[in-house]
Amino acid sequence: MKQSFGARAKDIALGKALHNDDLAHERLGKPTALAVFSSDALSSTAYATEEILKTLLLAGLGAAAFGYAIPITMALVLVLAILMFSYRQTIKAYPSAGGAYIVTKDNLGLLPAQVAGVALLTDYVLTVAVSVSAGVGALYTAIPATYAWRVPIAVGFIILVAWGNLRGVKESGKIFAAPTFGFIAMVLLLIIVGVIKAATGNLHTLPVDLKQSSELKSAGLFLLLHAFASGGAAMTGVEAISNGVPAFKPVEWKNARSTLMVMGTLLATMFLGMSWLASRLHPYPTDKATVIGALGKGVFGSGFLFFLLQAMTLLILVLAANTSFADFPRLASFHAEDEFMPRQLTKRGHRLGFSNGIVFLSVSATVLVIGFRASVDHLIPLYAIGVFTSFTLSQAGMSKHHVTHKEKGWKLGLVINALGAVATGLVTIIIGIFKFTHGAWAIIVLVPVMVTVLVRLNHKYESEKHELSDDVVEALAAPAASTTVTIVLLDHLDNAAARALTVARSLHGDRTDAVHIAIDEGRAHLLQERWDGVRPKHIGLRIIDCPDRKLESRAQSYVADLIGDGRTQVNVLIPQLTHKRRWHTLLHDATSQSLADALQKLPNVNVTFVPFHLGGENELIDAAPQVEPKVPVSKKAAAAALRAPVPVSTTSPIGDLVWRQPGAIAGRVDEIAIETSAHTSSLVVTIVDGSGSIDLQFLGRTKIAGLQLGSKVKASGTAVGHRGRMTMVNPVWELTAPNPIHHVVEHH
Repeated sequence: MKQSFGARAKDIALGKALHNDDLAHERLGKPTALAVFSSDALSSTAYATEEILKTLLLAGLGAAAFGYAIPITMALVLVLAILMFSYRQTIKAYPSAGGAYIVTKDNLGLLPAQVAGVALLTDYVLTVAVSVSAGVGALYTAIPATYAWRVPIAVGFIILVAWGNLRGVKESGKIFAAPTFGFIAMVLLLIIVGVIKAATGNLHTLPVDLKQSSELKSAGLFLLLHAFASGGAAMTGVEAISNGVPAFKPVEWKNARSTLMVMGTLLATMFLGMSWLASRLHPYPTDKATVIGALGKGVFGSGFLFFLLQAMTLLILVLAANTSFADFPRLASFHAEDEFMPRQLTKRGHRLGFSNGIVFLSVSATVLVIGFRASVDHLIPLYAIGVFTSFTLSQAGMSKHHVTHKEKGWKLGLVINALGAVATGLVTIIIGIFKFTHGAWAIIVLVPVMVTVLVRLNHKYESEKHELSDDVVEALAAPAASTTVTIVLLDHLDNAAARALTVARSLHGDRTDAVHIAIDEGRAHLLQERWDGVRPKHIGLRIIDCPDRKLESRAQSYVADLIGDGRTQVNVLIPQLTHKRRWHTLLHDATSQSLADALQKLPNVNVTFVPFHLGGENELIDAAPQVEPKVPVSKKAAAAALRAPVPVSTTSPIGDLVWRQPGAIAGRVDEIAIETSAHTSSLVVTIVDGSGSIDLQFLGRTKIAGLQLGSKVKASGTAVGHRGRMTMVNPVWELTAPNPIHHVVEHH
């Protein structure tokens, strides 16, 4: 079948659409996973030390501020170490996806889970905005002329990262691996060269503007806690690996734990190294130059290595947003599965990613970047409180998990996770207090507001579910309408109308009418003459006057009269033109859609469009391939089907099967049906393999575990005819692979 323009455009922009079976292959090895899930945490070393220094310098501490950078950083690294060991517990306990949302939901309940999830979702949006803005900062530090273009450049970077993720998990990992490892190498080289220069007496304090160098002898606890809160940005992203455990290659939880520890070790080393260099070089951050840029000049000079460091910093900061793109859609899908967010967020897209979540994240981050003019100084106060809130709830949830399940080693796990909950809880309070007036208030207000919205959405879904599922058995057993009337709404008697009339006749209603709502007497008269010349069998024509030309209202009142007795069901068929080119639709009005919208509001009314393909084929029934005549399935036939089955291990293409001869096939489940007769019910599973299709019929059964859409099976038996289809009755079968999408969802 010819692809639509939209489908072709997706193939060009994103690559060929992946099959559901390819999901199992979209898994990450440890190096690629480190690049995908650690870029956010590792990239924060590019601005975490700078945020500590800005807080101290703005307080007028002057050069003395640099002496406090190391102890504040060490305190943050201690929190990091606690988090690393805490999340090791989480990953092992929740290998299918152990993020804050899942852990909190399982142990503390759905409402606390919404708080944790919303806090983390907002933090992911801010991660994208902050990361790309900081990346652009690295760019204009190296090339000052780009400062004026920082906003469009940042938006362009968001679009680039989103495109990489829309192409699929593997593709995004390949794109982001080189910059991540390049940044790690350059920062470690910066620290090593700095240590060597310091040891040889060649590392000198950077020259500064004297107006900025006034000193105070000491800083109070209030100021130190404020600086600690600012440096908390370094912790964002450490939860990403626990959120993405299912994306790892088997054994998932073991690979995730080892990757987590590598990330934590690198983050601690790089953060401490940057703060140590800052304490020696005294870099003063400005609006148009970053601390890491100043450190690069102080250690490397203004040559090639400085520009390479800035290039790697730019790339890692921009691509750090990929952590959010990897985890935000997955977390949003968890919310949606629990019916706290729109269900569209659970759907996998063209390349098996949660594309709706990717698009939503891109738009939200773009709005922030434009609104805050790509300024890290204005965005960073909103940062970190969300992620530390989720840390606290996650660790509290894990503490309860240990107490409840008492698994092997639970006491040690309880100590680790309880310590994590206390530590991150204290950090959350510190950030909330000291960043409140700087913008954290917005997140503190936003999270409960969003949780309220999600709870209301959940109530809406629950009420719909109750309304749709209540009294289903009674509804199925209810007697059918005593009278069925089929009407075809006509404007002209043409080929499109003829097709709709043919379909109407096949419905075999108690009465079938063609109905014309007349707003033009001349057109109505012509239709009547044409009808009189054709006179379709068993169909009458009704022309209804509509002097006020309100088609929808007149059609609604006419149909309402038909169903007024409470015992009549009306099927309304509306001819609809479909066009080969989208712009051709502009040549026609939308009357058919407005009529359908008006009529489908009425009870006991079914509205159906009957398409007529302009420029295409319009046969009512396609010529069916020739098959062996129907052979009724009886007990005798069922017994014959089971005689002398071919071994399942030796299969042949479905297209090569011979009628009434034993054979074995392998294929994919394409369709499942339940057939009910007066005597028994049976499960019919359609298998396809590219050469043809065959039905597997299981008499007396309506479901079989493992046989589901997308599953791969082998089966053997005798091919017989049933309802014009090649069928194996009660075959010998075995499951070779489950549906990969269903398999993943089950673990969520």
